[in-house]
Amino acid sequence: MVNDAAQTDDARPEGTAARGTDGARRARIVAAAVDHVASYGITDLSLRRLGAAIGVSHRMLIHYFGSKEQLLVEIVRTSERRQRELLSQLRTEPGLSPADVARRLWQQLTDPQLAGQERLFFEICGHALRGRPEAVPVLEGLVTDWLEPLVAAETAAGVDPVTARNRARLGLATVRGLLLDLLATGDRAGVDAAMEEFLRLYYGPE
Repeated sequence: MVNDAAQTDDARPEGTAARGTDGARRARIVAAAVDHVASYGITDLSLRRLGAAIGVSHRMLIHYFGSKEQLLVEIVRTSERRQRELLSQLRTEPGLSPADVARRLWQQLTDPQLAGQERLFFEICGHALRGRPEAVPVLEGLVTDWLEPLVAAETAAGVDPVTARNRARLGLATVRGLLLDLLATGDRAGVDAAMEEFLRLYYGPE
């Protein structure tokens, strides 16, 4: 909930909020929206309903994001950033092999409670690929933001940079493809088995 942001801003004359404070409130709103979508999905989601759920006025959502789709783009970006942060955290855990890290991340990504976020990801990407102006910004960094940490991990393991980049792109595409498979088919056992086979091919026998 971000009631404090909504109440404070609604009471101020427009344009008087400090720039830094304004950015912090916007970030808190996005974080609350991400948590709401993760818990309740995006069915019948409107700015008014979302605002009521997270304690922010409809007017403030329009002020900060301009439109529902622009807010959804920010939700997708924040969700992706959280996933990259989780990957970084997992890599620092002692005793985990690279394959173990991939399994842990996969378990998190396929948590049924995150299905709403994953559906939103593919929905917004579809809008962007069709050229809808408000959704197009989601394509920025959609691949490259993930490639940087994945390539770094590969090169740290002794893989040459060109091969590391190819492997990173392959890994990212496989995970996203299997996530789409899971959403389309609901075959959790099947996609889990496919992921295990991919990890065997990718990392070799453990």
